Amino acid sequence: MKQPLEEHAARFDEKAPEYDSEKPDEYKAAVSLVIDHARPQSDDVVLDLGTGTGAIALALAEDAKEVVGRDISEGMLEKAREKATDRGLGNVSFGPGRFREPDAPETVDIVTSNYAMHHLDDEQKREAIALIGELEPRRFVLGDIMFLEGLNPELYDQTVDDPATIGVLVDAFTDAGFAVTAVEPVAEHVGVIVGERIEE
Repeated sequence: MKQPLEEHAARFDEKAPEYDSEKPDEYKAAVSLVIDHARPQSDDVVLDLGTGTGAIALALAEDAKEVVGRDISEGMLEKAREKATDRGLGNVSFGPGRFREPDAPETVDIVTSNYAMHHLDDEQKREAIALIGELEPRRFVLGDIMFLEGLNPELYDQTVDDPATIGVLVDAFTDAGFAVTAVEPVAEHVGVIVGERIEE
C-alpha cells in the first residue's frame, strides 16, 4: 500500500458521500460479474472484503444466510449501513477489517472483493489471498484493476494504486489452494477472477 493505512482510510472517508455516483462503467461491470459468480445459497455466509458502500454485500444479502462486509473506511461503512437499513436487510452487517486482518466470521462459505486489492503491492496481495485460502471458503471471487500482460501506468493512479497482472493473481489463487475456474477481462485494466477451493 503506497499510503499509510490511516491516510488511505481518510481518503475514502472523504469520498463516501459521492462514491456511488462517481463509478465508471467498468467498475459497474465488475460489480455485476462478481455478484453473478458469487452465487450464494440460502445457507451461505459471505465475507465481502473492501466492501466500500456495500454494492456487492447488499446484492448478495438477498440470497445468502448472512453477509459480513469489512472495510478500512468508517465513512464508507456508515454509508453501507444506511443502505442496508433503507432496504430492510437484517442479515448483513458492516464493520472494520482489512485483507490481512479481516475479523472474519467463524465459518465463511464465499469471499468476494471488488476494486480494493489493487491498493496492495504484489507480495501483500499474495499474503492476503493466502489468508483468504486459510478461511477455507468454497469460492473466492475477485474483481479489480488488473492487466492481462504488462502494466499500463496511464490507466491507474500511481500515487495510490499498485495493480498486478492477471498472471500474478492467478498464481496467488493457485498457491492458496484455489482452482481458477473463470478469468473474465472487463476492460484493458479491469477483470474478474473466480477461484473454487480444491478439496484435499
